[in-house]
Amino acid sequence: MKKYLLVLLVLTACKIEKESANYDFTTRFEKSNGTETATYQEVIAFYEALAEAYPSVKFRNSGRTDSGELLKLVTLNPSPETNYNKIREQKRIILINNGIHPGESDGIDATMMLFRDIAQGKIDLPKHVMLATIPVYNVGGALNRNSGTRTNQNGPEAYGFRGNAKNYDLNRDFIKADTRNASSFARIFQALQPDILIDNHVSNGADYQYTLTHLFTQHDKLGGALGEYLQDEMMPSLEKDLQAKEWDITPYVNVFNKTPEQGFSQFLDSPRYSTGYTTLWNTLGVMVETHMLKPYKQRVEGTYELMNSMIQLVERDHEQIKTLREEAYETFRNAETYTLQWEIDSSRTSTLNFKGFEGEMVVSNVTGKPRLKYDRNRPFTKDVTYFNFFKPKKDVTIPKAYLVPKVWRKVVNRLEFNAIELEELKDSDSLDVEVYRIENYETFNRPYEGHYPHYNTSVSVSAESVYIDEDDYYLVKTDQKGIRYVLETLEPGAPDSFFNWNFFDTILQQKEGFSPYVWEDEAEELLSKNTVLKTEFEAKKLTEPDFANNWYAQLDWLFKRSEHYEKAHLRYPVYRIPK
Repeated sequence: MKKYLLVLLVLTACKIEKESANYDFTTRFEKSNGTETATYQEVIAFYEALAEAYPSVKFRNSGRTDSGELLKLVTLNPSPETNYNKIREQKRIILINNGIHPGESDGIDATMMLFRDIAQGKIDLPKHVMLATIPVYNVGGALNRNSGTRTNQNGPEAYGFRGNAKNYDLNRDFIKADTRNASSFARIFQALQPDILIDNHVSNGADYQYTLTHLFTQHDKLGGALGEYLQDEMMPSLEKDLQAKEWDITPYVNVFNKTPEQGFSQFLDSPRYSTGYTTLWNTLGVMVETHMLKPYKQRVEGTYELMNSMIQLVERDHEQIKTLREEAYETFRNAETYTLQWEIDSSRTSTLNFKGFEGEMVVSNVTGKPRLKYDRNRPFTKDVTYFNFFKPKKDVTIPKAYLVPKVWRKVVNRLEFNAIELEELKDSDSLDVEVYRIENYETFNRPYEGHYPHYNTSVSVSAESVYIDEDDYYLVKTDQKGIRYVLETLEPGAPDSFFNWNFFDTILQQKEGFSPYVWEDEAEELLSKNTVLKTEFEAKKLTEPDFANNWYAQLDWLFKRSEHYEKAHLRYPVYRIPK
């Protein structure tokens, strides 16, 4: 038996060596001396060959995309174990997302080389880390290859397009999930439940000396000891390690058409973005933002080094990360309130020793108006104020559960593919619930990612006894891993709630109305029978001139307080069951 196993091992090793020798794992990036990026077809062929040559690499199809092509997932783990639940017991999982904007291809090339170098033993993969990557998330955009759309970018020679096959920006789609890409990503994310997300991008803002910038998820929003670890340990450790390798890095320079030395704030990543979405499961997220004006070769090499440094950091802190994430789940489960909206805390700031270029406003030769111009011959290092602390702006009490009507299938579908536990009700009964009424909201007047989103949404709440048919509703408890996702999507006041993304817009339109010549007589009768209403009506006319001068507004106000006014108008159909 031992002899048979030895022969089998030798034959397997020979097969691996043969397959490896027959495929040239030198990337297009390397062959072009850092001026070109791989095509989508080349990326997929590379990983397929890598998986055939090295047992530590697994290549699989993982869902549909809007392009019709299947989304790919590649994992790298020297252990033969493939059950993610068992892997999580011993290892921290890092998910690397590439090509969400395929014109920002730095991560695509860097990750190909990183996976190859680890698989070939040029770099050791620590024993407490498993790597996973979506090689190209925006497949449709990668297939739409061109050389002109990245106006501000210094290479590569050709690249993909920002919009996907349906022209969605996928880094605005994680919550609303209009695309197949987003639903496939959610399923991958729930299967892996990664501890770390690295999402590779290229920045487009100001000019400065750095090749690398980082955009960690906002630590106050991440919350608690986990947020403190990200801010006080993970981020400084990554910066220190990169600086030791002579790769300076700074926080993402969040400015537009102004110079950074005026100070800038941390980017607040709401759940529409990758790191904002993954934060809902207490995943430590970072967007790598290389600087668009630096040479492509330099940007890719910096991305490679950053990911390698993150791997070593996660290995060092693997037990701490596991513990902090578990504690974060328990913290939110036991909390009484949850913050839906955040704002900058200007009373607390940090100071960056920032390396920039002098900029000034000069007269434009094109428009004749003032324009910003940087002078790279005048580099500087200055202390810059960085607003990286946020404070709660709007909180909500956490209910025991929500009742979600099954008829709202788009909402139910998104809850399902995000692994939210939906329970069937056991009986039909009257339940004491909290009912929201939409009191105010504003709507963008220009299209944004296939929607006209709402904002500044406010609600009133009333306690009611409502008859609930067991066949009509799902019970969505908040005591589950997806508590933050549930709150951020089902609370109308959350910035990226399903309400604000127009999923419930039909409740905003009144379906039944009145003919004034008929309602005039009924309104008069209503006032004669309801003295309290009449007093309120007369007072409103006295104190509000616009109301007093608008006969239709007066009739409408009375109509909305009559038995004829439809109950469903502005009534949010998702009910809250209080604790």
